[in-house]
Amino acid sequence: MSSALRKLGLLFYVVDRNSTTFETPEEVPKIINEAIPMFTILLLLEIGVIFLTGRGRVRMGDILSSSGHGLLYEMGKLVVHLGELSLYQWMYQYRLLDLDWRSAVTWWTAALVTDFAYYWYHRAVHEVNIGWAAHQVHHSSQDYNLSTALRQSVFQRYFSLPAYTPLALLGIPLPAIIVHVQINLLYQFWIHTELVGTLGPLEWVFNTPSHHRVHHGANKWCLDKNYAGVLIIWDRIFGTFEAERRDQPGQEIAYGLVDQPQTHNTLSLQLFYYRAVFTKALSMSTWGDFFRALFYGPGWTPGSPRLGDPTTFPDVKAPRPVYGPKVPVWQQVYATTHYFICLMVQQILVTNSEVLSWEVMACHLVFIVVTLGVIGGIYDQRWWCAWLDVARCVTFLVYWTHVVSVIPWPALDSLMASILAASALLQASRALTGLWTSLTRQKKIIKKD
Repeated sequence: MSSALRKLGLLFYVVDRNSTTFETPEEVPKIINEAIPMFTILLLLEIGVIFLTGRGRVRMGDILSSSGHGLLYEMGKLVVHLGELSLYQWMYQYRLLDLDWRSAVTWWTAALVTDFAYYWYHRAVHEVNIGWAAHQVHHSSQDYNLSTALRQSVFQRYFSLPAYTPLALLGIPLPAIIVHVQINLLYQFWIHTELVGTLGPLEWVFNTPSHHRVHHGANKWCLDKNYAGVLIIWDRIFGTFEAERRDQPGQEIAYGLVDQPQTHNTLSLQLFYYRAVFTKALSMSTWGDFFRALFYGPGWTPGSPRLGDPTTFPDVKAPRPVYGPKVPVWQQVYATTHYFICLMVQQILVTNSEVLSWEVMACHLVFIVVTLGVIGGIYDQRWWCAWLDVARCVTFLVYWTHVVSVIPWPALDSLMASILAASALLQASRALTGLWTSLTRQKKIIKKD
């Protein structure tokens, strides 16, 4: 029970300083990964409350898409982490202060400056188009629930490095930064909900669900507001604060992007905006405008201010159409089952990342990526989905049974192999049935002609 309460406290920045103070980076635990069970429990509780009260909206396609982004984000950290540590440690040599890693002053200073750095990093990825190409993933859901918090970009960490690395010059020990970056992100999980209204005087100091709902709105009055991580005071100080217009008619928040992508596919959502950014840049007639298209705001056009002309932005209103093809129940159950297999594999990889070879890590990362692509294809009702799934199931069934399996429990390993075999047969039958139906339809058309 004490462990569960400790993990719950992490979500509200209620932590024991002594248990979150470390001398070396190697001692810092993967706090976010440890919180995944708590994420799952709270998400299930929220779904239950939404169904009982009718407040908010829950769609499995959107939830699995958001959760898939979270899996990829955690896997991406394994790639970036080493370079992140090296750069910070190098700059730490030139620190202006020499803070004691055991000191309470150091701990609280690290918490404050990490949150301050997060504000400017978050603001930058909204105001720099190439940064927005990564961060838009987090805003791509048309629903607003706890699963939305998991919707993170794989590439976002590359943009966060410049924000946190200068803190080394202040003498903040790297372990303290690693701890507070994780807890700062964990705090932001619980504010992604419509079930919590306003929190009275706390709204003046802390980022809350009310404040963050505004941040996720596509309405014109919501754009580029409330960048805070934990403390909303930064928005109040730097002029980016906007209060929620909760009881004002016609001001209901429309969640999502201004130009909303019509897909649940995790991989597509991770990448699609980069194409838009470079297409815009290549359409420019001068090198100056080429670079402005990359490094000015997403709404910038030649001749306009750095962030664009707000009077030309579309004014999205609620309610607006919500994307979501109708998916048979059995396919939803199938997609959910394979998502949890994907989650299990990801957890095993993260836990054993230091002992597994890079070849094994890479192969299982491919499994995760392709599985998420299949799940997105199911919820987008793409014709190619069944064919891709047959190839996925057969390939990894052979790999797990004849090359290597990372599943440490024989009974579970056998169960996973059985599920992949049954899935391959099911999807092959579905693919061939679809092909036969298509060919029969074409023959009828030819006969009529």
